[in-house]
Amino acid sequence: MSIAVGSDHAGFRLKEKLVAHLSEKNIEYFDFGTFGEERVDYPDFAFKVAQAVSSGKYQFGLVVCGSGIGVSITANKVKGIRAALCCSEYMAEMARKHNNANVLAMGGRTTAAEDAIKILDAFLENDFEGGRHQKRIEKIHNMSGC
Repeated sequence: MSIAVGSDHAGFRLKEKLVAHLSEKNIEYFDFGTFGEERVDYPDFAFKVAQAVSSGKYQFGLVVCGSGIGVSITANKVKGIRAALCCSEYMAEMARKHNNANVLAMGGRTTAAEDAIKILDAFLENDFEGGRHQKRIEKIHNMSGC
């Protein structure tokens, strides 16, 4: 498993805790930045992560900004990306099982680190169920030209 990771300044601290968790679990990742709390624009980092996942170089993406909203909107602009803003373990589980999400978005100002780690684990530990859900994913792709 390989994960592309990125955040803006507002998500930096949470991103650092999440990549430490990935390291502890020996999960391969690449950090596209940012690398500090100096103000930056979230689209720059979310787009790089989404492109890396869309290209097939990374299996999943993880993006963090203040609320998670901006990075999820940005990531979903990239063809083939299904980014899900998840605020609970259940949302992360369903994002994978029913929506085959390939990018997890979270808010650094809205999600406690302990909760974020549980959300990340739920996202990574669940697989797409296919079946009736595959038809829905295909409809989404056909509607959006993805």
